[in-house]
Amino acid sequence: MNLLYRITFAIIVVTLAGCGHTGIYSKGYYSGRTANRQSTIHVVQAGETLYSIAWQYGHDYRQVARWNAIKSPYTIFPQQQLKVTRLAGDNPTQTRKLTKINKSNRMRADRNIPLTRPEKSNNKLRHASQKLVWRWPVKGKILSRFSASDPGQKGIDIAGSSGQPIYAAEQGYVVYSGSGLRGYGELIIVKHNETFLSAYAHNQKLRVKEGQKVKKGEHIADMGKTGAERVKLHFEIRQDGIPVNPFRYLPKQ
Repeated sequence: MNLLYRITFAIIVVTLAGCGHTGIYSKGYYSGRTANRQSTIHVVQAGETLYSIAWQYGHDYRQVARWNAIKSPYTIFPQQQLKVTRLAGDNPTQTRKLTKINKSNRMRADRNIPLTRPEKSNNKLRHASQKLVWRWPVKGKILSRFSASDPGQKGIDIAGSSGQPIYAAEQGYVVYSGSGLRGYGELIIVKHNETFLSAYAHNQKLRVKEGQKVKKGEHIADMGKTGAERVKLHFEIRQDGIPVNPFRYLPKQ
């Protein structure tokens, strides 16, 4: 009887612990989970853009902007708190409260510290309904292919040599250029229109800056192995924030 009591008591303790709030904090984000919902608040770090943050969490940049009441040109600033995962049962009061906190933080920010660079005017970007004509960013052996079911295969890997030129697969604007996304090394993200973005990872050298307009076929980076075990280009295309198979858009080799 005593043994049965102890077993029952242990089960109750474990169950109650599972219903409590647990969280993990590391540089850049706070993730908390309760029995009914999961929330993630990302703390903006210097050099990040709304696009790179949305890319990191697998969201459409427009959705992240809506969640945080941020309007074009999507200016964000260091230490700003962004909601990146919608909470179950979200209400306007929560969003207004977070917006008010961020506005207060921005007013206290040192004006001599550059904010994360806003997107420049992109009136010349192709409309989403206009067809994009893609080209290969580099020629080389395909090391790995896209897989919709494998989170580790959101794009394709192309082999090459160190320093080999990487070219823009279509015209657009650079919305991220840096090394702040884990697993991507030196990374460039290009916005082609309101729907499509492309990414070029593991570069040795980045040759374009955020806000810069690039032409299709323009030399934007040099191939390398930053954040990777071997020299290669990791190339992704995302439509409305969702990874899609690049082979659906690239011409046949």
